[in-house]
Amino acid sequence: MAYITNTDIELFLGTPTYVQLTDDAGSGSADVNKVNQALLGAEGEVNSYLAARYRVPVDLSGESELQNVLRTFVLDLVSYRLHSRRPPVPTDVVRRRSEAVEWLARVAAGQVQLPATIARAEPTSLGVIADVRTNPRSMTRDELEDL
Repeated sequence: MAYITNTDIELFLGTPTYVQLTDDAGSGSADVNKVNQALLGAEGEVNSYLAARYRVPVDLSGESELQNVLRTFVLDLVSYRLHSRRPPVPTDVVRRRSEAVEWLARVAAGQVQLPATIARAEPTSLGVIADVRTNPRSMTRDELEDL
C-alpha cells in the first residue's frame, strides 16, 4: 500500500521542479523511474521506523488524520531524496526531512502513539519477552490447615 503517488509528488514540488530534479537526459519531462526510486526509498524509510511498533505498511483506510500526517512526512522525505540529486539541498527541505525523521523516531520509541485502530506489530523480532518458571508448591492449603 503506497502512502502517496507520483502525482502527489508533482503537486507538492510543482511541475517545473519535479521535472528539473529528475530529468537527467534533458528531455523536458520527468523521469518516472527516478521518482519511483525516491518514493520507494522514502516509504521504506517510513516503514522501517513504524515497523518497530506497527504492522507495515500501515492501513490508512478510515484514518484520515494519520493519512495526512504520513503523507506529509513521506512527501518531505521524497523531496529531500530528489533534491539530493541536484545539490545543494535547500535549507527548508533539509529541515523538513529532519522533522519527519525525528517524528518517526519518536513513534518507533513509543513516545508518539498512532490511533488505536492501527494494528500493532507482533514483537517476534524481540525474542522471548518473559518466561516465568516456578518450583512446585512445597505445601498445599490442605497441609497448612492441618498445622
